[in-house]
Amino acid sequence: MKTVQVRIEGRVQGVYFRDYTRREALQQGVDGWVRNLPDGSVEAVITGSEKAVEAMLDWFQIGSPHAVVRAVQVKDIVPHQEFPGFEIRI
Repeated sequence: MKTVQVRIEGRVQGVYFRDYTRREALQQGVDGWVRNLPDGSVEAVITGSEKAVEAMLDWFQIGSPHAVVRAVQVKDIVPHQEFPGFEIRI
């Protein structure tokens, strides 16, 4: 299992980025969460098999259909809790 914290910058709010992230996470079989940040970026924590996490990281480079991703920052983390499923946080 691998867990990463991801920050996505660009035009990623107001373009259904979180909803599309949740859909992709369910398709890839990863758990975790995604939320908007006050500075206009999006943050996510994803956990799953290395292959599934890498697939999500590839997806983050493009994002939702109307998103314009400028940067994706990834940090490996040790989770302090388990994530049952994938949720959109507010």
